[in-house]
Amino acid sequence: MKILVVGAGATGGYFGALLARAGRDVTFLVRPRRAAVLRERGLRLTGSGEDEVLTPRLVTADRLTQPYDLVLLSVKSTALEQAVEDLAPAVGPGTAIVPLLNGLRHLDVLNGRFGKEAVLGGVAKVITTLNDEGDIVRLAPLAVLALGEQDGGASARTEEIRTVLAGAGIDASVSPDILASMWHKWVFITTLSTVTCLMRGEVGDVVAVPGGSGIGPAVLAEGAAVAAAAGYPVPESERDLTTALVTRAGSTFASSMYRDVVSGFPTEVEHVFGDLTARARALAVPTPLLDLATAHLRVHQHRVGARR
Repeated sequence: MKILVVGAGATGGYFGALLARAGRDVTFLVRPRRAAVLRERGLRLTGSGEDEVLTPRLVTADRLTQPYDLVLLSVKSTALEQAVEDLAPAVGPGTAIVPLLNGLRHLDVLNGRFGKEAVLGGVAKVITTLNDEGDIVRLAPLAVLALGEQDGGASARTEEIRTVLAGAGIDASVSPDILASMWHKWVFITTLSTVTCLMRGEVGDVVAVPGGSGIGPAVLAEGAAVAAAAGYPVPESERDLTTALVTRAGSTFASSMYRDVVSGFPTEVEHVFGDLTARARALAVPTPLLDLATAHLRVHQHRVGARR
């Protein structure tokens, strides 16, 4: 199976590195600047007991000329439109695209460009980041990937992809309802990001102040209400897990969006928050805390844009 990983950041870079380490036929589609870093330093994995340097096969958009069997799309939503154009030559009649973005808006973009039959749903849960040198730092053991047909159910191609991923040491599964899985992660991400971005602190910092332990559950209730109204209720077990994570005393847990905010980087506010709150309005679900977080992140985005 010829695999193209679009993006070699914290998520795509990590899963792509596992595929490369296992000897899979994997190529990374990267921007010229990232390609220069990877050619100089290699693809480096550190943290959680990992310390490895790989020499990845790289390609830039101007040199992409052939179709691939599998495309793992892992870019920031702000780079989605350009990534779609860049990867187009890699999509042939039998190509399967597995996007690993948060939210759901990207499915509309990909379906419109390549056709729904080429696009699977995907959910990645991995706690990684890039350090100042561009190395991938694994911050916690969690690293799983789920995929599935947009219409639900398993298929020969999803099982084939799962087998290839699992054979490379990736904890991969086929979800019987991938859209539900994507909704549930969306609720989790917006809950954690609201707590940490709005309060400007890690979970433990928020929980340590009077009233702080109630913020996470209140935001979770809003997001879960939107998901339920859309037809994808969050299971009680997942709600309990999220509640525990956002109310844990002393926790250093924080969202990647929080790290972007404190570093002065752009965020995925429209793709993750703007789209969710717009759906909430359409479904007549009140979301005051999510609305506040959206406004807060939009102000941050405006300030970042004004400096560039």
